[in-house]
Amino acid sequence: MSQRPVLVVLYDGVQSLDVTGPVEVFAGAGWAVGDESAYPLATASPGGRPVRTGSGLTLVPDTDLGSAPVPHTLVVPGGADSVDSAPDVVDWLRERAADAERLMSVCTGSFLLAAAGLLDGHRATTHWAFCDDFARRHPKVDVDPEPIFVRDGRIATSAGVTSGIDLALALVEEDHGRAAALAVARHLVVFLRRPGNQAQFSALLAAQTARREPLRDLQRWVAEHPDGDLSVDALAARARLSPRHFARAFHAETGVTPGRYVERVRLEHARRLLEETSHGVEEVSRASGYGTPEAMRRAFVRSLGTPPAEYRRRFHAPLAR
Repeated sequence: MSQRPVLVVLYDGVQSLDVTGPVEVFAGAGWAVGDESAYPLATASPGGRPVRTGSGLTLVPDTDLGSAPVPHTLVVPGGADSVDSAPDVVDWLRERAADAERLMSVCTGSFLLAAAGLLDGHRATTHWAFCDDFARRHPKVDVDPEPIFVRDGRIATSAGVTSGIDLALALVEEDHGRAAALAVARHLVVFLRRPGNQAQFSALLAAQTARREPLRDLQRWVAEHPDGDLSVDALAARARLSPRHFARAFHAETGVTPGRYVERVRLEHARRLLEETSHGVEEVSRASGYGTPEAMRRAFVRSLGTPPAEYRRRFHAPLAR
């Protein structure tokens, strides 16, 4: 079995879970495939110095970044003010990272890759709270704020903290198959992995909470009744507003149209049923307000790029007991 060395870059202020999440996945994969050397792991910092994470933990690297061999998979974790606090890491990435077969960033680690010019012309993501700043700083990068991770050729970027686990599991699945990734996921007590194009937010978090109580109550009601009549007229009547006034007020206070909000709620509800239950596709479509399996199929293909049956096949993974 071929080895795929993994090098994780460390620097002061790094987010500890950005480091340990992928490390645990790759280490667990060696056990899952019966070869502990499948992913030789190493950590490196400028000068080989111990680093203090953003939460105050001290991490002792294996080697000096300056003399570290370029690995198969290079992991660049995020951290507070990562670019400003780690200019020497940016310099190293600019000079050496292009030689790695795979580049992987977690959270704001994408800022380091972008500062080194490695993301120009590529699609990428980062933690939702920093996407606007990321796009302003790096106009040559196609920033997508929606997915939990993005794969563009040999470069893979992920959103906030725990999404690094999802991305690492996706790479293990790519290297060694679904069974290996599932074994690691069960060991870590997580689902096999969330799909990369799953939104960083749930539907309720993606939309702002309305200020006015009738609209807040309506948001909650929609989430609890995805199979109800969620037309603008019906929702406006429930909010005791005219349809035109309701549509304007809802968009002004939540940042999305009523139709878009309903679409997100129904998709999230259907996704969760497919992941966590054994309900048939027709039952899921009715329970989620689509009415017919074909209507749900169109929504899944449009938003997730895969039909419901294939989504279930790939992501229905009950937790280990």
